[in-house]
Amino acid sequence: MRLSKLRAVLIAALALIGMGTSAIYADGGPIRFNILKAGFVIGGSGGSGSFSFHGRTYPISIGGVSYGFTFGASEIRFRGTVSNIRQPSDVAGVYAAAGAGAALGGGAGGIVLTNQKGAVLTLSGQQRGLIVAADLNGLIVTVR
Repeated sequence: MRLSKLRAVLIAALALIGMGTSAIYADGGPIRFNILKAGFVIGGSGGSGSFSFHGRTYPISIGGVSYGFTFGASEIRFRGTVSNIRQPSDVAGVYAAAGAGAALGGGAGGIVLTNQKGAVLTLSGQQRGLIVAADLNGLIVTVR
């Protein structure tokens, strides 16, 4: 009887350790990128930047489209963190957002986006240009 109690305690301890390690392996780092956005009803955006993960820097490309009321052009410089990734390729994917806003000259804001792999981008940005938008946006991030 004593051996089966010891075995049960060991199995329970291993199960708890196993549950905790999946969260430990998810990691992240700083990310930064610039996006140029322009449009008239249908908009397009593109840009580039980089993120750091476990001491290495990885270049990224950004592409996207928007549909809705969009008029003008702007440049946005995003800075923030990427989290909940296990490997650099987890950053790649499609990030979607719906939003509305306007910028004349400059502005600032923040956003949190998630892709299909669970990577989370927590970003703040500085925007310059003249743009008015109420649209659906999709960003495609590619790790180069």
